[in-house]
Amino acid sequence: MSVPTAVATPLPVLGRDVTVPLVTGGEVTYAALDYAASAPALQRVWDDVAAYAPYYGSVHRGAGYLSQLSTDLFENARETVAEFLGCRDGDQVVFTRSTTDSLNLLAAALPAGCRVFVFETEHHASLLPWGSPHAAGRRGRDADVTYLDAPRTPAQAVETLERALAAREPYGPALVCVTGASNVTGELWPVRELAAAAHAHGARIALDAAQLAPHHPVSVADLDVDWVAFSGHKLYAPFGSGVLAGRADWLRRAEPYLAGGGASRRVTRRADGGVDVEWHDSAARHEAGSPNVIGAYSIASACRALTEAGFDALVAREEYLIGKVRDGLAEVPEVRILSLFGDDAPRVGVLSFVVEGWNSSHFAAALSAEYGIGVRDGLFCAHPLVRTLLGSDPQAQGECGAPEAAPGEKSLNAIRVSFGAGTPDEHVERFVNAVKELVNDGARWNYRTEDGRCVPDTSAAGTAAAGTGA
Repeated sequence: MSVPTAVATPLPVLGRDVTVPLVTGGEVTYAALDYAASAPALQRVWDDVAAYAPYYGSVHRGAGYLSQLSTDLFENARETVAEFLGCRDGDQVVFTRSTTDSLNLLAAALPAGCRVFVFETEHHASLLPWGSPHAAGRRGRDADVTYLDAPRTPAQAVETLERALAAREPYGPALVCVTGASNVTGELWPVRELAAAAHAHGARIALDAAQLAPHHPVSVADLDVDWVAFSGHKLYAPFGSGVLAGRADWLRRAEPYLAGGGASRRVTRRADGGVDVEWHDSAARHEAGSPNVIGAYSIASACRALTEAGFDALVAREEYLIGKVRDGLAEVPEVRILSLFGDDAPRVGVLSFVVEGWNSSHFAAALSAEYGIGVRDGLFCAHPLVRTLLGSDPQAQGECGAPEAAPGEKSLNAIRVSFGAGTPDEHVERFVNAVKELVNDGARWNYRTEDGRCVPDTSAAGTAAAGTGA
């Protein structure tokens, strides 16, 4: 398999030269293969933020030069994001804290009597805001939610949704929430087809693009979705900002997500001693308080950088890396890659797997301590999906991201490797070789459970003799 000539090298990211100590001695350049949790910041983004930082000022609050500059930068960031997402005329771009925050905002804006349809395969950010006693806002708590079983093909996903929407009673406002790419399997979902099914039955659709936007182009207009949500920290942009973009009508009619300055257009005292408030009907309605201008600017910078690099080239190189990982893992019979739609399903650079005879936490700890490779283990904030893929009871309880047993004991968790535009070939090659060595030769160190995590036992005087998680 040859490297695509269009993108023969990864995009520069922060941390690419960071070295970490190995428990077996010496240091190695860190292989960051946990992009699905938080991707490293693009160097371009960091440079843009550093150039702006001396000019930082309050947004929408001051007459001074720095305040006006910061306000222009903030609003220009909104326009850049709208262009990046292919938004339609009249769509709003609201800056939030994250994908989770965006979807909770949308949950709080649901009209009365809204029915929500969501697959059990969703990340908790898009699974939990609807109809839960913990959901944000009155509408989110009152929503009638239908949880759909995990489909085993893209066509089955569309058929399942169509049946559920056709059977709903009474016929009223409805919302479908679906992921664009699974944070567990990396598989691409049939978003355009699901949107068509939703609209054919009078429902709207929200797209969780947290895992899709960093890897593939996302167009609100082309996919025909009503809203899209994503997080900056997965799009190579740090500083804790996110986006909810899409139709304005439900957002304009909803109570402000937060009540406070910036969301209010006019506040007056009443004769009875109370206050009357006139709220903005723009995106500002849901952006009360001083906005995270650096977070918004970093997202806009990342959008520009990815657009300039060209998604065709980025996708081609990522598919090359996916092929390297899949081919390498296929040579290890003890490894089972988790999948809903089958081995040939298109995916982004996210793969989860289990290793026969190994506790996943133990395996991930050994990758880190002995090879300088950062992956993730656990249930990945998608408990029902991982439990379904592992053949367990989807109602069983588990702590997000933490192993449930000591090394060597049966534990319900998996290992996830994820990568993207900043990943060099050497990182995936080291990962594949490390998997083979651990399976064939076993860990070289002893491990123990500490605060719910599997960690190297630094008190051990020798190396581990066991060849598995036993």
